[in-house]
Amino acid sequence: MTRAKPVEVFDDSLRVLAERMIEIMVETKGVGLAGPQAGVNLRIFVASIDGTKENARVYINPAIKVEGAVVTNEEGCLSLPGIAGKIKRYAKCTITAQDLNGNEFTETGEGLQARIYQHEYDHLEGRMIKDRLGTAAKIRAKRRLKQLEEEYEQTHNENS
Repeated sequence: MTRAKPVEVFDDSLRVLAERMIEIMVETKGVGLAGPQAGVNLRIFVASIDGTKENARVYINPAIKVEGAVVTNEEGCLSLPGIAGKIKRYAKCTITAQDLNGNEFTETGEGLQARIYQHEYDHLEGRMIKDRLGTAAKIRAKRRLKQLEEEYEQTHNENS
């Protein structure tokens, strides 16, 4: 994965993208979804701490500032179904982003909210949870990662 590109145009197509990303997040029972996960290499993610459409928020061109203790918690990812592991994240995170109209806002989250911000931000930076797994967890996940790669290649070759 590569670093996602900044969003430069705030128009109806961006609103349609954000709405679709929220639908995908809710359908897949996630709490966040980043542009690269939806096949769009843009610095946008959606998040909803309870996984509902009603509480979903859109974050465009985010910057994060982490603080507090480092907490280890079980974490999974919609991009890598069946792979989860204990991931270290900061307990508190402040995010500054733009909304769908390009207006800047800042929020501070703790616990799960901070974890969501950091997880989705990782996607925008080209990182996934597999990159943050410890050695033992990487070994445990190796077979599943290979299976996911084979499924991706098979699907990609069928569509080519």
